[in-house]
Amino acid sequence: MKRNSRLSSALHILTHMAEADARSLTSQHLASFIHTNPVVVRRTIAGLREAGIVSSTRGPGGGWQLSRPPEEITLAEVSAALGESLLPFSTEPESPGCLVEEAVIAMLEEFRSEAERLLAEKLGRYTLADLATDYRKRFDRIGVTRHAV
Repeated sequence: MKRNSRLSSALHILTHMAEADARSLTSQHLASFIHTNPVVVRRTIAGLREAGIVSSTRGPGGGWQLSRPPEEITLAEVSAALGESLLPFSTEPESPGCLVEEAVIAMLEEFRSEAERLLAEKLGRYTLADLATDYRKRFDRIGVTRHAV
């Protein structure tokens, strides 16, 4: 699955963590799920730790785990912790002082603001538990054993 944002990577990682039944998973293990390296995983979920979504322990048997049950973690909360826009366009000025650009940016910023609000509202309706449930249903439907965590 090609990802265009840290949100999809974070949700992928967090869903595996939800399936791990409170066991700690190393950055190396989590990295294998999204085909990247452990540094990218640590960078991606640093904001999630600050938001109280995940925690980590050091040493043998250490790693990352969810800080709360998956039913209590909304997708909107994950998105907010990452601090990343979900929309693909930018309203940063490229030609400061251009009145046409200012008019375009003003209109697009209004659209962006409303779209971000609607996206956050929709994401707030779903939790990591919902993702994990969908994951299990998909594997049950095709009769394949779930990916080992």
